[in-house]
Amino acid sequence: MTSAVKSMTDSEFKALRDVIYKRSGIAFQDTKKYVLESRLSKRLEELELEDFNQYVQFLSFGPYASDEFQEMFNRITINETCFFRNEPQLEAFENIALNELIKARSATKRLRIWSAACSTGEEPYTLAMLVSRTLGVRLSDWNIEILGTDISEKALNIAEKGEYGQFSFRGVSPLHIKRYFNEENGVYRVNDDIKSMVRLDLHNLKETLAARRFGTWDVIFCRNVMIYFDADMKKQCVQLYHDQLADDGYLFIGHSETIRDLGVPFEPLGIAQAFAYSKQKPAGAGGLRVAS
Repeated sequence: MTSAVKSMTDSEFKALRDVIYKRSGIAFQDTKKYVLESRLSKRLEELELEDFNQYVQFLSFGPYASDEFQEMFNRITINETCFFRNEPQLEAFENIALNELIKARSATKRLRIWSAACSTGEEPYTLAMLVSRTLGVRLSDWNIEILGTDISEKALNIAEKGEYGQFSFRGVSPLHIKRYFNEENGVYRVNDDIKSMVRLDLHNLKETLAARRFGTWDVIFCRNVMIYFDADMKKQCVQLYHDQLADDGYLFIGHSETIRDLGVPFEPLGIAQAFAYSKQKPAGAGGLRVAS
């Protein structure tokens, strides 16, 4: 039986929206009140709360406030992803960014990649597959660090298992599936050699100070999460990526996102559908640039 949707007053919506923004940086506009109503009404019934005002109090001051934030976040967000998503962008990563960085890191043989807001793990595992394919027999000589972070414990638990259904392989070549996965009864498990290349960690992009403990990255992927942020939060994130990115590193964002007009010194690679950026170089400095 479908639960009835509880109505939310404007003041309740503002209070709940403020809690969500303060904790995660996700901004719900006035037109999205129905989203919170529809996705959280059943939760109020489960907690035996009368209205959203009580829920805000429970979420803010209750002994289980931290756990409830995770539960709420799992219900109000949609983890929409798949393996090898946006092929043109991944081609730019593999053929340009990765190849250039392998040359530049030939002495240290160390490469660090951060998949921020990685959801259920398809993205960092995809990046691991591309690194493995590019390095080939040289892989054992390299120290490869791929970190996948997300705010959702539920999503990270799925990523940790490394087991996926057919829906995660929309448009993926059967050769890729055969090469990097073991299939049993319709469940596809990431091969152990690929899985071992990826480390997963719970992280809230709102917590920029905590992110700095991760150190400097050669590549940062943050796709399709900044669409939920307002201008201030976008700038905060992009500035963090700039600060934590190596001088010759690369930033990849989602196809519906832009970092223009944020005042952070990144410049696009100029490759169609790549949505890739590098740090701006001082006037007269060299560096790879591909004309659009």
